[in-house]
Amino acid sequence: MSSPVLVTGSAGFIGFHTAQRLLNRGETVVGLDNMNPYYDVTLKEARLTRLKAHPNYRHHHLDLADREGMAALFAQHRPDRVIHVGAQAGIRYSVENPETYIDSNIVGFLTVLQGCREVGVKHLVFASTSSAFGANAALPFSVKQGVAHPLNVYSATKIANEGMAHAFAHVFGLPCTGLRFFTVYGPWGRPDMALFKFTRAILEGQPIDVYGEGRMERDFTYIDDIVDGVVSALDSPAAIDPDWDAARPDPSTSGVAPWRLLNLGAGRREKLHRYIEVLEEKLGRKAQINLMPAQDGEMIRTEADITETRAALGYAPSTSIDTGVGHFVDWYRDFYNTH
Repeated sequence: MSSPVLVTGSAGFIGFHTAQRLLNRGETVVGLDNMNPYYDVTLKEARLTRLKAHPNYRHHHLDLADREGMAALFAQHRPDRVIHVGAQAGIRYSVENPETYIDSNIVGFLTVLQGCREVGVKHLVFASTSSAFGANAALPFSVKQGVAHPLNVYSATKIANEGMAHAFAHVFGLPCTGLRFFTVYGPWGRPDMALFKFTRAILEGQPIDVYGEGRMERDFTYIDDIVDGVVSALDSPAAIDPDWDAARPDPSTSGVAPWRLLNLGAGRREKLHRYIEVLEEKLGRKAQINLMPAQDGEMIRTEADITETRAALGYAPSTSIDTGVGHFVDWYRDFYNTH
């Protein structure tokens, strides 16, 4: 049997879809998740049930910050590739609970890096975030831009991950690719995300809170397009950039380490109001909208420059919000029996 791929956060939204894609193409997958109650655990359990039905899936109920447990997992399975999408997610939650993000996203990422180092992993692909761009307002966001001004602790931990990965890539020769995800949505999505919350509220006849007083614009990226990018990155290990200039350093590549950063987004931004209009159309109901001020730590606009991702991976996101929101609504009605 070939060496397995380790997928952290495999009961989460992106981890679940990624693990499914790998299983469907014949990979052996080892998944781990701590099943924390940040959102409805029954949804995580439902995702996990589908993964466990596959004969090539092995699961560990484990916290990333458990150093001994993580070391034992790597020693037992000796994965040759790792996709690290397990983390404490959520921007608003990080404002009130910063300690949780340090444990999961900093200590937890260190255990992954150490495990990769110990067993000689050939490629680590890890999740970063579009919110790393923070106070930067120069759209579209390019990986060539700096990220020195995060607006929340969650974003700061992801920027730290990018630096930690570069250090391990340099010192230990561990190939690392960091992927900055832009607002991911789709079936089996997270209940704390706008599409899920809006859908539930509209179907229940409740108003929806629209923050930023309606000015928000997002690069909404459908889950299948995200997984295309994750798996393509996995299959194309990072390498030292021979053209890197230390006098004018490119922040997205390295001349001293097999390390790179790439954006995964749709490459276009949509007004949040347009997103809501599509949802209303798919649900056949109108939303009652409460316009609210922007919340602490949130960005008003995001848009991915995917030039480098296209060049490196042949990445070609193709799902419109009309199609993607329609798929989500179909899944939601089926899963929650709201036909």
